[in-house]
Parts: sequence; structure tokens; C-alpha cells
Amino acid sequence: MLTITRELRDAIVAHARADHPDEACGVIAGPEGSGRPERFIPMLNAARSPTFYEFDSGDLLKLYREMDDRDEEPVVIYHSHTATEGYPSRTDVSYASEPGAHYVLVSTADGNGDSDPYQFRSFRIVDGVITEEDVDVVEAYPA
Repeated sequence: MLTITRELRDAIVAHARADHPDEACGVIAGPEGSGRPERFIPMLNAARSPTFYEFDSGDLLKLYREMDDRDEEPVVIYHSHTATEGYPSRTDVSYASEPGAHYVLVSTADGNGDSDPYQFRSFRIVDGVITEEDVDVVEAYPA
């Protein structure tokens, strides 16, 4: 299960909406071994595409060095789908290289419904196997 604060969930959704019609992407880092997403890091979609996202290799290298320096790891890796449901594509699965991360997908496609104008879903992707998991949105993490 992914436990995430409302503030972080809303930041992901806001990024997805701001970059629409292109896919948005980013990372939420957390203290190593904690499994707790804490630091929101929106990234630039180097592909600038409505159907594909790609982290800039230089930005990604910089991010991983920064996380190493801060004893952090990628807890959430997120991106948006602008025209399809929030479910990992074959390309998404092929790029999933962090077996411990939660892969969050936000769909900003039309037709999600007025009561839920976007889909926010989380998956584990390990060795090409996709497993959807529940998302628990909390106001704050327990002390």
C-alpha cells in the first residue's frame, strides 16, 4: 500500500494538469529504508510528448547524486497519461527499474468523470509484473 499525504498527492495532480497535454513526470524521495514519500521533485519530460515521458539523463544523474548525499531513495516515481487510463503501458514497464518504488500514474484524460476528474493509481512493477496497490491519502504522517 502507498501511504501519501494529501499535499503530495495534490502536488502530483497539479503537475500533471500543468503539463497537460504533455505527460508530466517526477519523483518523490524519502529517507532511505523508510518507505515514506516526503520530498516532491517535479522533473522535466525531456520527450515533451503527450504519449511518452522520459527523464533527462543529466537531470536524473544529478537527482540520484543528490538523493545519495541526503540518504534518500526514490519512494514514488510518477507520471501522467493524458489520453488513456492510469495504467502502466509496455513502455512504462520496460522503464521500471526501481523494484522498491511505487509507480504512480495520474490520468488527465477526458472522460474520467465529474466526480473524479483524474485517476490517481499506484503500482508495483517488479520483473515486468504489474501489481496495483491501494493508496491511503493522509493529512500527515504519524509522528
